[in-house]
Amino acid sequence: MTFFSELGLAQPILRALEATGYDTPTPIQAQAIPPLLEGRDLCGIAQTGTGKTAAFALPSLHHMAHDFKHRQQKACRMLILAPTRELAAQISESFRTYGRYCDLSVQTVVGGMPIFTQKKKLAGGVDILVATPGRLLDLIDQRAVTLDKVEIFVLDEADQMMDLGFIHALKRIDALLPKKRQTLFFSATMPKAIRDLGARFLTNPVEVSVTPQATTAERVEQYATFVQQGEKQALLTHRLKTDDLDRGLVFTRTKHGADRVVRFLAGAGINARAIHGNKSQGQRTAALDAFRSGSVKVLVATDIAARGIDVPGVSHVYNFELPNVAEQYVHRIGRTARAGREGMAISFVAPDERAYLKDIERLTRIKTTPAPLPDNFRDMVEKLPKPAPKSHGKGDGENRFARGGGGGRSGGKPGGGNRGRPAGGATKSPGRNGVGKYAGSVQRAR
Repeated sequence: MTFFSELGLAQPILRALEATGYDTPTPIQAQAIPPLLEGRDLCGIAQTGTGKTAAFALPSLHHMAHDFKHRQQKACRMLILAPTRELAAQISESFRTYGRYCDLSVQTVVGGMPIFTQKKKLAGGVDILVATPGRLLDLIDQRAVTLDKVEIFVLDEADQMMDLGFIHALKRIDALLPKKRQTLFFSATMPKAIRDLGARFLTNPVEVSVTPQATTAERVEQYATFVQQGEKQALLTHRLKTDDLDRGLVFTRTKHGADRVVRFLAGAGINARAIHGNKSQGQRTAALDAFRSGSVKVLVATDIAARGIDVPGVSHVYNFELPNVAEQYVHRIGRTARAGREGMAISFVAPDERAYLKDIERLTRIKTTPAPLPDNFRDMVEKLPKPAPKSHGKGDGENRFARGGGGGRSGGKPGGGNRGRPAGGATKSPGRNGVGKYAGSVQRAR
Protein backbone atom coordinates (compact mmCIF):
# COMPACT_ATOMS: atom_id res chain seq x y z
CA MET A 1 0.00 0.00 0.00
CA THR A 2 1.29 3.48 -0.94
CA PHE A 3 0.86 6.48 1.34
CA PHE A 4 1.09 10.15 0.42
CA SER A 5 4.13 10.42 2.66
CA GLU A 6 5.98 8.02 0.36
CA LEU A 7 5.48 10.18 -2.74
CA GLY A 8 7.93 12.90 -1.69
CA LEU A 9 5.39 15.70 -1.27
CA ALA A 10 6.32 18.79 0.74
CA GLN A 11 5.57 18.75 4.46
CA PRO A 12 2.96 21.58 4.33
CA ILE A 13 0.95 19.53 1.82
CA LEU A 14 1.23 16.37 3.93
CA ARG A 15 0.00 18.37 6.94
CA ALA A 16 -3.03 19.52 4.97
CA LEU A 17 -3.77 15.99 3.80
CA GLU A 18 -3.49 14.70 7.35
CA ALA A 19 -5.85 17.41 8.59
CA THR A 20 -8.30 16.39 5.88
CA GLY A 21 -8.04 12.72 6.83
CA TYR A 22 -6.37 11.53 3.62
CA ASP A 23 -3.36 9.22 3.84
CA THR A 24 -3.68 6.79 0.91
CA PRO A 25 -3.73 8.00 -2.73
CA THR A 26 -6.30 6.71 -5.20
CA PRO A 27 -4.99 4.79 -8.24
CA ILE A 28 -5.04 7.88 -10.50
CA GLN A 29 -3.14 9.85 -7.85
CA ALA A 30 -0.57 7.11 -7.22
CA GLN A 31 0.17 6.83 -10.94
CA ALA A 32 0.01 10.52 -11.88
CA ILE A 33 1.83 12.26 -9.01
CA PRO A 34 5.37 10.77 -9.52
CA PRO A 35 5.74 11.81 -13.21
CA LEU A 36 4.15 15.18 -12.47
CA LEU A 37 6.69 15.79 -9.72
CA GLU A 38 9.33 15.18 -12.40
CA GLY A 39 7.79 17.93 -14.54
CA ARG A 40 6.37 15.63 -17.25
CA ASP A 41 3.30 16.47 -19.35
CA LEU A 42 0.46 14.07 -18.64
CA CYS A 43 -2.83 12.83 -20.04
CA GLY A 44 -4.87 11.26 -17.24
CA ILE A 45 -7.99 9.21 -17.87
CA ALA A 46 -10.12 8.14 -14.92
CA GLN A 47 -13.76 7.91 -13.98
CA THR A 48 -15.28 10.92 -12.34
CA GLY A 49 -15.05 10.76 -8.56
CA THR A 50 -11.68 8.98 -8.51
CA GLY A 51 -9.61 11.94 -7.32
CA LYS A 52 -8.39 13.61 -10.50
CA THR A 53 -8.26 17.07 -8.91
CA ALA A 54 -5.87 15.98 -6.16
CA ALA A 55 -3.82 14.12 -8.77
CA PHE A 56 -2.82 17.42 -10.37
CA ALA A 57 -3.27 19.74 -7.37
CA LEU A 58 -0.80 18.02 -5.04
CA PRO A 59 2.28 17.93 -7.32
CA SER A 60 1.52 21.45 -8.58
CA LEU A 61 1.33 22.83 -5.05
CA HIS A 62 4.57 20.98 -4.26
CA HIS A 63 6.32 22.63 -7.22
CA MET A 64 5.20 26.15 -6.28
CA ALA A 65 5.91 25.69 -2.57
CA HIS A 66 9.49 24.56 -3.31
CA ASP A 67 10.12 27.16 -5.99
CA PHE A 68 8.67 30.24 -4.29
CA LYS A 69 8.31 33.35 -6.46
CA HIS A 70 6.86 36.76 -5.77
CA ARG A 71 3.57 37.41 -7.54
CA GLN A 72 3.71 39.65 -10.57
CA GLN A 73 0.95 42.07 -11.50
CA LYS A 74 -1.88 40.58 -13.57
CA ALA A 75 0.02 37.29 -13.89
CA CYS A 76 -0.43 33.73 -12.63
CA ARG A 77 1.92 30.77 -12.25
CA MET A 78 -0.68 28.06 -12.78
CA LEU A 79 -3.76 28.17 -15.04
CA ILE A 80 -6.57 25.63 -14.79
CA LEU A 81 -9.43 25.66 -17.30
CA ALA A 82 -12.76 24.01 -16.50
CA PRO A 83 -15.95 23.76 -18.60
CA THR A 84 -18.42 24.91 -15.92
CA ARG A 85 -18.60 27.45 -13.13
CA GLU A 86 -19.45 24.78 -10.58
CA LEU A 87 -16.45 22.63 -11.47
CA ALA A 88 -14.17 25.67 -11.39
CA ALA A 89 -15.41 26.51 -7.89
CA GLN A 90 -14.82 22.92 -6.71
CA ILE A 91 -11.28 22.89 -8.10
CA SER A 92 -10.49 26.17 -6.34
CA GLU A 93 -11.81 24.84 -3.06
CA SER A 94 -9.65 21.72 -3.39
CA PHE A 95 -6.54 23.84 -3.97
CA ARG A 96 -7.31 25.95 -0.91
CA THR A 97 -7.79 22.79 1.16
CA TYR A 98 -4.60 21.05 0.04
CA GLY A 99 -2.55 24.28 0.01
CA ARG A 100 -3.77 25.76 3.28
CA TYR A 101 -0.21 25.76 4.72
CA CYS A 102 1.59 26.83 1.53
CA ASP A 103 0.85 30.58 1.47
CA LEU A 104 -0.32 30.43 -2.15
CA SER A 105 -3.18 32.52 -3.54
CA VAL A 106 -6.04 30.93 -5.48
CA GLN A 107 -8.57 32.90 -7.54
CA THR A 108 -11.55 31.81 -9.61
CA VAL A 109 -12.86 33.73 -12.64
CA VAL A 110 -16.10 32.57 -14.25
CA GLY A 111 -19.04 34.07 -16.08
CA GLY A 112 -22.10 35.23 -14.19
CA MET A 113 -20.03 37.17 -11.65
CA PRO A 114 -19.02 40.87 -11.74
CA ILE A 115 -16.00 41.19 -13.98
CA PHE A 116 -14.83 44.38 -12.25
CA THR A 117 -14.40 42.50 -8.96
CA GLN A 118 -12.44 39.77 -10.73
CA LYS A 119 -10.15 42.33 -12.39
CA LYS A 120 -9.45 43.88 -9.01
CA LYS A 121 -8.48 40.51 -7.49
CA LEU A 122 -6.10 39.78 -10.37
CA ALA A 123 -4.40 43.16 -10.35
CA GLY A 124 -1.66 42.17 -7.90
CA GLY A 125 -1.14 38.75 -9.46
CA VAL A 126 -2.08 35.28 -8.20
CA ASP A 127 -0.36 31.93 -7.89
CA ILE A 128 -3.22 29.70 -9.10
CA LEU A 129 -5.98 30.84 -11.44
CA VAL A 130 -9.01 28.65 -12.15
CA ALA A 131 -11.18 29.86 -15.03
CA THR A 132 -13.81 29.11 -17.60
CA PRO A 133 -12.57 29.94 -21.13
CA GLY A 134 -15.06 32.68 -21.99
CA ARG A 135 -14.45 34.80 -18.92
CA LEU A 136 -10.68 34.28 -19.15
CA LEU A 137 -10.66 35.60 -22.73
CA ASP A 138 -12.76 38.59 -21.70
CA LEU A 139 -10.24 39.41 -18.97
CA ILE A 140 -7.40 39.00 -21.46
CA ASP A 141 -9.19 41.33 -23.91
CA GLN A 142 -9.53 43.91 -21.14
CA ARG A 143 -5.82 43.52 -20.27
CA ALA A 144 -6.66 42.39 -16.76
CA VAL A 145 -4.56 39.22 -16.91
CA THR A 146 -1.53 37.95 -18.82
CA LEU A 147 -0.48 34.35 -19.37
CA ASP A 148 3.22 34.76 -20.14
CA LYS A 149 4.27 33.65 -16.62
CA VAL A 150 2.27 30.40 -16.57
CA GLU A 151 4.41 27.42 -15.53
CA ILE A 152 1.66 24.78 -15.28
CA PHE A 153 -1.39 24.60 -17.57
CA VAL A 154 -4.25 22.19 -16.79
CA LEU A 155 -7.31 21.23 -18.81
CA ASP A 156 -9.85 19.48 -16.59
CA GLU A 157 -12.58 17.49 -18.35
CA ALA A 158 -10.46 17.85 -21.48
CA ASP A 159 -12.83 15.88 -23.71
CA GLN A 160 -15.67 18.31 -23.13
CA MET A 161 -13.39 21.32 -23.33
CA MET A 162 -12.25 20.35 -26.82
CA ASP A 163 -15.05 18.20 -28.19
CA LEU A 164 -17.93 20.51 -27.34
CA GLY A 165 -16.89 23.73 -29.02
CA PHE A 166 -14.01 25.08 -26.92
CA ILE A 167 -11.22 24.26 -29.33
CA HIS A 168 -11.00 27.75 -30.89
CA ALA A 169 -10.84 29.38 -27.45
CA LEU A 170 -8.19 26.86 -26.38
CA LYS A 171 -6.07 27.57 -29.43
CA ARG A 172 -6.17 31.28 -28.68
CA ILE A 173 -5.25 30.69 -25.03
CA ASP A 174 -2.49 28.26 -26.06
CA ALA A 175 -0.91 30.92 -28.27
CA LEU A 176 -0.62 33.23 -25.25
CA LEU A 177 1.04 30.65 -23.00
CA PRO A 178 4.81 30.16 -22.76
CA LYS A 179 6.14 27.37 -24.95
CA LYS A 180 8.09 26.03 -22.01
CA ARG A 181 5.51 24.86 -19.51
CA GLN A 182 4.02 21.72 -18.01
CA THR A 183 0.66 20.74 -19.51
CA LEU A 184 -1.84 18.32 -17.98
CA PHE A 185 -5.03 16.80 -19.39
CA PHE A 186 -7.49 15.02 -17.12
CA SER A 187 -10.81 13.54 -18.14
CA ALA A 188 -13.18 10.64 -17.62
CA THR A 189 -13.36 9.96 -21.36
CA MET A 190 -10.82 10.65 -24.09
CA PRO A 191 -11.95 9.46 -27.55
CA LYS A 192 -9.15 8.96 -30.05
CA ALA A 193 -10.12 11.98 -32.16
CA ILE A 194 -9.96 14.23 -29.11
CA ARG A 195 -6.68 12.66 -27.99
CA ASP A 196 -5.20 13.41 -31.43
CA LEU A 197 -6.45 16.97 -31.22
CA GLY A 198 -4.84 17.38 -27.82
CA ALA A 199 -1.45 16.41 -29.20
CA ARG A 200 -0.80 20.07 -30.07
CA PHE A 201 -0.94 20.98 -26.37
CA LEU A 202 1.15 18.13 -24.91
CA THR A 203 4.86 17.36 -25.31
CA ASN A 204 5.95 13.74 -24.93
CA PRO A 205 3.20 13.10 -22.34
CA VAL A 206 2.86 10.29 -19.87
CA GLU A 207 -0.54 8.62 -20.19
CA VAL A 208 -2.26 7.30 -17.09
CA SER A 209 -5.50 5.35 -17.34
CA VAL A 210 -6.95 3.64 -14.29
CA THR A 211 -10.20 2.37 -15.81
CA PRO A 212 -11.21 1.28 -19.31
CA GLN A 213 -12.28 4.28 -21.33
CA ALA A 214 -15.96 5.20 -20.91
CA THR A 215 -16.48 2.62 -18.16
CA THR A 216 -19.50 3.53 -16.05
CA ALA A 217 -19.48 3.39 -12.28
CA GLU A 218 -19.37 -0.24 -11.23
CA ARG A 219 -21.75 0.24 -8.31
CA VAL A 220 -24.53 1.86 -10.36
CA GLU A 221 -27.56 -0.26 -11.18
CA GLN A 222 -28.71 0.80 -14.66
CA TYR A 223 -32.30 0.51 -15.86
CA ALA A 224 -34.26 1.62 -18.92
CA THR A 225 -38.01 2.13 -19.22
CA PHE A 226 -39.55 2.48 -22.67
CA VAL A 227 -42.18 5.20 -22.63
CA GLN A 228 -43.76 7.78 -24.92
CA GLN A 229 -42.19 11.22 -24.75
CA GLY A 230 -45.42 12.86 -23.61
CA GLU A 231 -45.77 10.37 -20.74
CA LYS A 232 -42.32 10.85 -19.20
CA GLN A 233 -43.46 13.51 -16.75
CA ALA A 234 -46.03 11.19 -15.22
CA LEU A 235 -43.41 8.44 -14.93
CA LEU A 236 -40.87 10.78 -13.30
CA THR A 237 -43.45 12.07 -10.83
CA HIS A 238 -44.41 8.52 -9.89
CA ARG A 239 -40.81 7.38 -9.44
CA LEU A 240 -39.83 10.37 -7.32
CA LYS A 241 -42.77 9.66 -5.02
CA THR A 242 -42.18 5.91 -4.73
CA ASP A 243 -38.39 5.38 -5.01
CA ASP A 244 -36.32 5.17 -1.83
CA LEU A 245 -34.72 8.51 -2.58
CA ASP A 246 -31.94 10.27 -0.71
CA ARG A 247 -31.19 12.79 -3.44
CA GLY A 248 -32.25 12.54 -7.06
CA LEU A 249 -30.58 14.17 -10.06
CA VAL A 250 -32.75 14.53 -13.19
CA PHE A 251 -31.14 15.25 -16.56
CA THR A 252 -32.82 16.92 -19.52
CA ARG A 253 -31.35 17.90 -22.87
CA THR A 254 -32.49 21.53 -22.86
CA LYS A 255 -32.66 24.42 -20.40
CA HIS A 256 -36.32 25.09 -21.08
CA GLY A 257 -37.02 21.38 -20.65
CA ALA A 258 -35.42 21.48 -17.21
CA ASP A 259 -37.60 24.43 -16.15
CA ARG A 260 -40.70 22.69 -17.49
CA VAL A 261 -39.94 19.54 -15.48
CA VAL A 262 -39.53 21.62 -12.31
CA ARG A 263 -42.89 23.33 -12.87
CA PHE A 264 -44.67 19.99 -13.33
CA LEU A 265 -43.02 18.61 -10.20
CA ALA A 266 -44.08 21.71 -8.26
CA GLY A 267 -47.65 21.14 -9.45
CA ALA A 268 -47.41 17.60 -8.05
CA GLY A 269 -46.12 18.87 -4.70
CA ILE A 270 -42.48 17.84 -5.25
CA ASN A 271 -39.89 20.46 -4.32
CA ALA A 272 -37.24 20.64 -7.04
CA ARG A 273 -34.76 23.16 -8.42
CA ALA A 274 -33.25 23.58 -11.88
CA ILE A 275 -29.63 24.33 -12.69
CA HIS A 276 -28.52 25.32 -16.19
CA GLY A 277 -26.86 28.07 -18.18
CA ASN A 278 -29.77 30.53 -18.15
CA LYS A 279 -29.69 30.72 -14.37
CA SER A 280 -27.69 33.45 -12.69
CA GLN A 281 -24.67 32.38 -10.67
CA GLY A 282 -26.56 33.21 -7.48
CA GLN A 283 -29.44 30.94 -8.49
CA ARG A 284 -27.11 28.11 -9.44
CA THR A 285 -25.21 28.37 -6.19
CA ALA A 286 -28.43 28.52 -4.16
CA ALA A 287 -29.84 25.48 -5.96
CA LEU A 288 -26.67 23.44 -5.38
CA ASP A 289 -26.48 24.49 -1.74
CA ALA A 290 -30.11 23.47 -1.16
CA PHE A 291 -29.48 20.14 -2.89
CA ARG A 292 -26.26 19.55 -0.97
CA SER A 293 -27.92 20.33 2.38
CA GLY A 294 -30.88 18.07 1.61
CA SER A 295 -33.52 20.81 1.92
CA VAL A 296 -34.23 20.11 -1.77
CA LYS A 297 -33.99 16.44 -2.74
CA VAL A 298 -34.48 16.79 -6.50
CA LEU A 299 -32.20 18.77 -8.81
CA VAL A 300 -32.97 19.02 -12.55
CA ALA A 301 -29.91 19.76 -14.69
CA THR A 302 -28.70 19.97 -18.26
CA ASP A 303 -25.53 18.24 -19.46
CA ILE A 304 -23.47 21.41 -19.14
CA ALA A 305 -23.87 21.02 -15.37
CA ALA A 306 -23.10 17.29 -15.32
CA ARG A 307 -19.36 17.89 -14.97
CA GLY A 308 -19.67 20.27 -12.05
CA ILE A 309 -22.05 18.60 -9.60
CA ASP A 310 -20.10 16.88 -6.85
CA VAL A 311 -22.71 16.26 -4.15
CA PRO A 312 -22.39 13.32 -1.76
CA GLY A 313 -25.48 11.21 -1.26
CA VAL A 314 -26.98 11.25 -4.77
CA SER A 315 -28.83 7.93 -4.71
CA HIS A 316 -30.66 8.19 -8.05
CA VAL A 317 -29.94 9.64 -11.48
CA TYR A 318 -32.93 9.94 -13.81
CA ASN A 319 -32.27 10.40 -17.52
CA PHE A 320 -35.53 12.17 -18.35
CA GLU A 321 -34.12 12.45 -21.86
CA LEU A 322 -31.20 10.38 -23.08
CA PRO A 323 -28.10 12.34 -24.09
CA ASN A 324 -27.50 12.36 -27.82
CA VAL A 325 -23.75 12.18 -27.21
CA ALA A 326 -23.14 8.79 -25.60
CA GLU A 327 -20.13 9.93 -23.55
CA GLN A 328 -22.38 12.33 -21.65
CA TYR A 329 -24.20 9.35 -20.15
CA VAL A 330 -20.98 8.32 -18.39
CA HIS A 331 -20.71 11.72 -16.76
CA ARG A 332 -24.38 11.83 -15.84
CA ILE A 333 -24.49 8.57 -13.93
CA GLY A 334 -21.07 9.28 -12.43
CA ARG A 335 -22.86 11.72 -10.12
CA THR A 336 -24.10 8.75 -8.06
CA ALA A 337 -22.28 5.80 -6.42
CA ARG A 338 -19.55 8.10 -5.15
CA ALA A 339 -17.26 7.56 -2.17
CA GLY A 340 -17.89 3.80 -2.12
CA ARG A 341 -21.67 4.04 -2.12
CA GLU A 342 -24.12 2.36 -4.48
CA GLY A 343 -26.47 4.16 -6.84
CA MET A 344 -29.23 3.73 -9.38
CA ALA A 345 -29.63 5.21 -12.86
CA ILE A 346 -32.99 5.07 -14.64
CA SER A 347 -33.34 6.12 -18.28
CA PHE A 348 -36.70 7.04 -19.82
CA VAL A 349 -36.44 5.97 -23.46
CA ALA A 350 -38.87 7.35 -26.05
CA PRO A 351 -39.21 5.56 -29.41
CA ASP A 352 -36.95 8.10 -31.15
CA GLU A 353 -34.27 7.64 -28.46
CA ARG A 354 -33.71 3.90 -28.90
CA ALA A 355 -30.74 4.59 -31.18
CA TYR A 356 -29.17 6.71 -28.42
CA LEU A 357 -29.60 3.83 -25.97
CA LYS A 358 -27.84 1.47 -28.37
CA ASP A 359 -24.96 3.94 -28.71
CA ILE A 360 -24.68 4.15 -24.92
CA GLU A 361 -24.71 0.38 -24.45
CA ARG A 362 -22.11 -0.02 -27.20
CA LEU A 363 -19.87 2.57 -25.58
CA THR A 364 -20.19 1.35 -21.99
CA ARG A 365 -20.40 -2.35 -22.88
CA ILE A 366 -23.23 -2.65 -20.36
CA LYS A 367 -26.77 -3.76 -21.16
CA THR A 368 -29.32 -1.78 -19.20
CA THR A 369 -31.95 -3.77 -17.30
CA PRO A 370 -35.53 -3.29 -18.60
CA ALA A 371 -37.84 -1.69 -16.03
CA PRO A 372 -41.56 -2.01 -16.89
CA LEU A 373 -44.05 0.79 -16.58
CA PRO A 374 -45.94 0.78 -13.25
CA ASP A 375 -49.41 -0.73 -12.95
CA ASN A 376 -52.24 1.64 -13.85
CA PHE A 377 -49.77 3.92 -15.58
CA ARG A 378 -52.40 5.23 -18.02
CA ASP A 379 -54.43 6.50 -15.10
CA MET A 380 -51.34 8.27 -13.77
CA VAL A 381 -50.87 10.01 -17.12
CA GLU A 382 -54.48 11.19 -17.19
CA LYS A 383 -54.33 12.41 -13.57
CA LEU A 384 -51.00 14.19 -13.90
CA PRO A 385 -51.30 17.54 -12.06
CA LYS A 386 -50.96 20.70 -14.09
CA PRO A 387 -47.60 22.47 -13.96
CA ALA A 388 -47.07 25.43 -11.68
CA PRO A 389 -47.20 28.77 -13.55
CA LYS A 390 -44.04 30.21 -15.02
CA SER A 391 -42.10 32.64 -12.92
CA HIS A 392 -40.98 35.82 -14.65
CA GLY A 393 -38.76 37.21 -11.92
CA LYS A 394 -35.32 38.62 -12.53
CA GLY A 395 -32.95 35.95 -13.74
CA ASP A 396 -35.69 33.36 -14.17
CA GLY A 397 -34.61 30.31 -16.11
CA GLU A 398 -37.36 30.87 -18.71
CA ASN A 399 -36.09 34.38 -19.43
CA ARG A 400 -33.80 34.47 -22.44
CA PHE A 401 -32.28 37.71 -21.16
CA ALA A 402 -31.49 36.24 -17.73
CA ARG A 403 -28.35 37.61 -16.10
CA GLY A 404 -25.23 35.52 -15.96
CA GLY A 405 -25.94 33.62 -19.16
CA GLY A 406 -22.36 32.61 -19.74
CA GLY A 407 -18.67 33.16 -19.52
CA GLY A 408 -18.75 36.11 -21.91
CA ARG A 409 -18.71 39.87 -21.45
CA SER A 410 -20.46 41.53 -18.62
CA GLY A 411 -22.15 44.88 -18.96
CA GLY A 412 -25.82 43.99 -19.12
CA LYS A 413 -25.93 42.51 -22.60
CA PRO A 414 -28.57 39.83 -23.13
CA GLY A 415 -27.25 36.47 -21.96
CA GLY A 416 -23.74 37.71 -21.19
CA GLY A 417 -22.62 36.02 -24.41
CA ASN A 418 -19.15 35.14 -25.68
CA ARG A 419 -18.62 37.61 -28.47
CA GLY A 420 -18.18 35.72 -31.71
CA ARG A 421 -16.83 32.60 -30.05
CA PRO A 422 -18.13 29.06 -30.21
CA ALA A 423 -20.43 28.70 -27.27
CA GLY A 424 -18.95 25.51 -25.92
CA GLY A 425 -21.51 22.73 -25.99
CA ALA A 426 -21.89 21.20 -29.44
CA THR A 427 -24.59 18.60 -29.37
CA LYS A 428 -25.82 15.99 -31.76
CA SER A 429 -29.10 16.64 -33.45
CA PRO A 430 -31.29 13.65 -34.26
CA GLY A 431 -32.06 14.91 -37.76
CA ARG A 432 -34.83 13.52 -39.91
CA ASN A 433 -33.55 9.99 -39.91
CA GLY A 434 -32.69 9.94 -36.19
CA VAL A 435 -28.96 9.71 -36.85
CA GLY A 436 -27.06 12.11 -34.59
CA LYS A 437 -24.94 14.79 -36.26
CA TYR A 438 -23.11 17.59 -34.57
CA ALA A 439 -25.22 20.69 -34.65
CA GLY A 440 -23.79 24.10 -35.34
CA SER A 441 -25.45 25.65 -32.33
CA VAL A 442 -23.53 25.05 -29.15
CA GLN A 443 -23.82 25.90 -25.46
CA ARG A 444 -21.75 28.62 -23.82
CA ALA A 445 -18.82 28.06 -21.53
CA ARG A 446 -20.54 28.14 -18.17
